[in-house]
Amino acid sequence: MKTLGYYKGKYGEIDEMMIPMSDRVHWFGDGVYDAGPCRNYHIFAIDEHIDRFFNSAALLEIQMPVTKQELKDLLNELVKKMDTGNLFVYYQVTRGSGPRNHVFTEGPGNLWITLTPAEIRDGKTPIKCITEQDTRFYHCNVKTLNLIPSCVAAEHAKRAGAQETILYRHNMQDRVTECAHSNCHIIKDNKLYTAPTDELILPGIARAHLIRMCKKLGYGVAEVPYDLDTLRNAQEILVTSSSNLCLYVNELDGKPVGGGAPEMLENIRSHLIDEFMEATE
Repeated sequence: MKTLGYYKGKYGEIDEMMIPMSDRVHWFGDGVYDAGPCRNYHIFAIDEHIDRFFNSAALLEIQMPVTKQELKDLLNELVKKMDTGNLFVYYQVTRGSGPRNHVFTEGPGNLWITLTPAEIRDGKTPIKCITEQDTRFYHCNVKTLNLIPSCVAAEHAKRAGAQETILYRHNMQDRVTECAHSNCHIIKDNKLYTAPTDELILPGIARAHLIRMCKKLGYGVAEVPYDLDTLRNAQEILVTSSSNLCLYVNELDGKPVGGGAPEMLENIRSHLIDEFMEATE
């Protein structure tokens, strides 16, 4: 198959799949999701992603229709039906189906899966970013389907000729949180700084791999808040996500940034890509 869509036990090409209007996703965006890359039919960091997926569902009191092992087995089964093994593996669970009502629907949620061909970027090419106030809700640690503020921020980056928007909280001394659809980090004094995993950011899987790799390579790591001025004056700005394991920024709001720790940056980037390649042989 070129693409694959799955919904409550049925699957087919994505364009052929139909979702009932009674699914609560249509009324309220009531659900959570997770996603990650697959190479050579091997889904990268699958256990970590599934753990986060189940945690997001638990935080919103959504009853999962499968166990972690059942989901893992299903994903591994479905990727083998694809024409290529290099994929973006996406899955979400909505609260269930029923008449439009703000109170929760009882019973297990509805499981969705989509598989589409995709390649991981090697991170060698820098990206441009812009900054924007973070006007999202205070449940950013839940990977919810309610992504309108992130979509708007991503569109603003596109219109500015950039690839990502770095968000900050103006009412919290311009604290940098994360990006529209990535985590953000900086290198300062040859140490990695990244925002703490509170309710203002998503605890990214790629973020966790970055932290572990930095510690493995002997670099200091500080999980502490930092502000917009610190971001602008950092030695390097890094952007990570499940789709892009380690990108670096060379332009922010139209001005050059970074370039102060190229050897450290390349050491981190190359080791993260090597880790991914070895895990998906």
